[in-house]
Amino acid sequence: MDTLKCAVVGVGYLGKFHAQKYAALPDCELVAVVDSNADNAQAIAEQHHTRALTDYRELLGQVDAVSIVTPTTLHFEVARDFLESGVHVLVEKPITVTVEEADELIRLAQANNLRLMVGHLERFNAALLGLDLSQDKPLFIESHRLAPFNPRANDVSVVLDLMIHDIDIILDVVDSEVERIDAKGVTVLTNDTDIANARLTFKSGCVANVTASRASLKVERKMRMFMPNCYVSVDFQNRVLARYRKGEKEMFPGVPEIIGEESTFENGDALLEEIKHFLACIRENKEPLVSGVAGRRALATAIEITRLLKA
Repeated sequence: MDTLKCAVVGVGYLGKFHAQKYAALPDCELVAVVDSNADNAQAIAEQHHTRALTDYRELLGQVDAVSIVTPTTLHFEVARDFLESGVHVLVEKPITVTVEEADELIRLAQANNLRLMVGHLERFNAALLGLDLSQDKPLFIESHRLAPFNPRANDVSVVLDLMIHDIDIILDVVDSEVERIDAKGVTVLTNDTDIANARLTFKSGCVANVTASRASLKVERKMRMFMPNCYVSVDFQNRVLARYRKGEKEMFPGVPEIIGEESTFENGDALLEEIKHFLACIRENKEPLVSGVAGRRALATAIEITRLLKA
């Protein structure tokens, strides 16, 4: 395949980094950036020597692939228009506002043999990519995702803003149907839920306890997974993967010793890896690591948690 013609729709805080990655890759051409703020679009376009547009529809039929980094409420309309025009789509999380919208995007991608990928960035965190669960499946998972308040993301609850990252990872790791969800949350700084805890019980027997807060004074992104013979800790923030297992010796009579090993992954660029993976999937005609189906699954679970919180 020749050089892929790519564009970014929405070049605000996160979208400008999408533009930066596309511009740096040798196997694609950043043909335009789009933003409703003309000055913002022009500033980013000048940085990468490309076109600035304010209406994404000017690109329909003119590009091979696009990143959609708009507010969530616009994801469906913009992604639908590009998929209908034969363009591969990488849409930021959450995939859409409703499950029905997600189903329509999945249908369009399948009908037109297009790649639909959802930007669950933590899937490309180097620490998580270093995790091998081929021999063990978790029996219990605990995750904490804490962050100071950021007004940039106050258009959705903490569940759709932060917790959905961990929901997506847990659903992928456990690979079992959710049997029951219990959830509690509190409002602290906004009119929506700012701190939430959800307990997911799977048909496999695994239980996941998931906590997210956007009213914290510190940043923490950790997940702990407990298997029959080992315990794994993933520190997404510092890109540290630790694994602890039972040894053959005893630390007390009748109690096996615990042997630990820790790996730190330096210089990880999750967004670059995500975009490179997206382009590779287009070239190789293969399903993305975070497909539209995976994004829909995470969204449906997050919506149910949100419903329980409001109830």
